[in-house]
Amino acid sequence: MHTMWKGSISFGLVSIPVKMFAATEDKDVRFRYLHKTCHTPVKYTKRCPHCDVDLTEDDIVRGFEIEPNRFVIMTDEDFQNLQPKQSRSIEILDFVQLSEIDPIYFEKSYYLSPEETSLKAYGLLREAMENTGKIAIAKIIIRSSESLAALRVYGDTLLLATLYFPDEVRSAKELPFYGAKADVDPREIDMATALIDHLSAEFNPEKYTNEYRIALLDVISAKAAGETAEAPTVSGARGGNVVDLMRALQESIEAAKSSHDTDQTPTPRKPKRKSTRKTG
Repeated sequence: MHTMWKGSISFGLVSIPVKMFAATEDKDVRFRYLHKTCHTPVKYTKRCPHCDVDLTEDDIVRGFEIEPNRFVIMTDEDFQNLQPKQSRSIEILDFVQLSEIDPIYFEKSYYLSPEETSLKAYGLLREAMENTGKIAIAKIIIRSSESLAALRVYGDTLLLATLYFPDEVRSAKELPFYGAKADVDPREIDMATALIDHLSAEFNPEKYTNEYRIALLDVISAKAAGETAEAPTVSGARGGNVVDLMRALQESIEAAKSSHDTDQTPTPRKPKRKSTRKTG
């Protein structure tokens, strides 16, 4: 793994040197834009429409728009003066229960690995957090940007997850029909509850795959080999209006029962779509 950050965990008067590694990766299939005629990659130039000239990096400054076409110009010195003094420290602020943090706050996860000189202190913090069942709320500077973070035990290591600040989470009250009460038949609630019971299982991440990405890569491989790419079948949830909710719930329960009886151990690579995604 590539080390993306070096610093230390500040735990009271204890400083624990660590290295940080990205714990997740983006697996999206990315494409280049090409000229249709010759398949040459398209270049994008930065150009000033007012001066009608192409620009280099030295010609560009950063500006914050305070009103239409009026900007406050920020220099590199302005940003350097704003840098916190302890920019290489994960400063623990509080210890809390993980269950107290709503998942909407979580952003991106990173592994924290100890330096050779900090193995004992690192292990001490990890075991103490595991014994108390608590996670740490901390602040960290990553790429000149301050982030809130949650530090927790993950297997035999420590994992840091950056968090959104409260003012970065939009209020659900801005949604249309927020808090609207629907007239729900108690029988529908019972059937919906029964459907949830039939579809309940322990979370196994290996069970889920990105079928679209797999199908897309298969098409790319076939075309690269000069073969004719057949249109893949990618399953998905059915859409459309609910005409008879009770009937839909009943059929969903029956399908869930059938799926449970015939396929209790789904293959981790390409699971058969015989449950809720077909009855949606």
